[in-house]
Amino acid sequence: MIRFKEGFYADVRVEDRYLTTISYKAGILEQMSTRNEKQAFLRVYDGRMWYYASVTDVDNIQRTLDGLYAAATENPAILEDPIVRRFERNRAKLSSFADCSVRDIPVKDKQELLLSYLPILSEDDCVKLPEGTYVDRSSLFSFSSSLGADISYDYQTCGISFTFSMAEDDRQFAGHWSKGGTRFDELRGLDDIIRAAVKEHAFFLRSSVPVEAGRYPVVLSPEAAGVFAHESFGHKSESDFMLSDESMRDEWQLGKSVGSPILSIAECGDIPGAGFTPYDDEGTKARKNYLIKNGVLAGRLHSAQTAAALGEGLTGNARAIDCTFEPIVRMTSTYIEGGDLSFDELTAPIEKGYFIKTIKHGSGMSTFTIAPLLAYEIVNGKLGRPVQISVITGNVFETLGLIDGLTKDVEMLSFVTGGCGKMEQYPLPVGLGGPFVRVSEINVQ
Repeated sequence: MIRFKEGFYADVRVEDRYLTTISYKAGILEQMSTRNEKQAFLRVYDGRMWYYASVTDVDNIQRTLDGLYAAATENPAILEDPIVRRFERNRAKLSSFADCSVRDIPVKDKQELLLSYLPILSEDDCVKLPEGTYVDRSSLFSFSSSLGADISYDYQTCGISFTFSMAEDDRQFAGHWSKGGTRFDELRGLDDIIRAAVKEHAFFLRSSVPVEAGRYPVVLSPEAAGVFAHESFGHKSESDFMLSDESMRDEWQLGKSVGSPILSIAECGDIPGAGFTPYDDEGTKARKNYLIKNGVLAGRLHSAQTAAALGEGLTGNARAIDCTFEPIVRMTSTYIEGGDLSFDELTAPIEKGYFIKTIKHGSGMSTFTIAPLLAYEIVNGKLGRPVQISVITGNVFETLGLIDGLTKDVEMLSFVTGGCGKMEQYPLPVGLGGPFVRVSEINVQ
């Protein structure tokens, strides 16, 4: 039982984390490891400064907390501090994965699952260097504060990822495919899906043609649309960027029209998957936050500190990659909401354009860049030949205004390798997604 001291604000978060990594390269085992670690991060605030400690000795948290109190200065008015007044006092115990924990799956079963898929990668002679990885993570979180917050919840992801170098004659191509989920059983029975993915990449190697550079209508898949929303707009919504940048605050005035009237971008930590964060690392309950609503700038993401500085409410976005870091403003799951079209209706008006199906990477703040992996021509409303596109790029706000079509269905994606990076905190698990999105014009190179 943690004893909090009056005259200060304090909170303690603890994570019990379990991880598995199994990887093969060209049929040879490269890594097979499991790791279980428990850490705690403690904070004390006296109204002037924050005092932090990160410890692995979770049995002696009280001694560490008392040391932080000794360094701080007692403040009888601490409860009136604008930051402290924003903290929530949630009390909850959530258990979403107790009946399917990856901790309970024998490592041998995880290895056998991965090994069962690896031969599929080499069924085509063009595959030269197949690599496969299985990854899982299970975390048990707890959070308590001097205001009376008392929260515990679990988090889990698992997945497989394949990369394959391909070569034939003078052509070369590097492909990848992955599947993320929250339950181990979601990774079974994927033989036909993986086989189809390898065949599609091999077809791309043999049949793709160079793109004709220019400005064209482009359709983004849920993966590409989600990365666009995350990289190009989600990061701009993280309000700590604005605290020391007056020009960005001026640019980011709520109520300003910033996109097409059909466009809404939302963010929520309560969506199952990699970005699942029902309570953030300050104990704030997840909620749906609109960043853009019907083309209008509707909100930004906050920690308690940034919310107090900008006079706004909490959003549930104070996150750290683990208990060695303090929480900063980070996304959870960011996505574009759906519209009213089918995929065929979305592509029908396009005489000549391109469909971006999968991507290598994306980046951007004021200007975005997305490097496609698999892309196809659109000719007279129909998908055509696979094409080699280096990048699609443009001004973020201009592109937001050029979105003129959205499909009904929205797909959320979880990636179990990599993650979001900010400052020195990488990789943070996040979710992203959206519908198929049509943009009337993008620079294609």
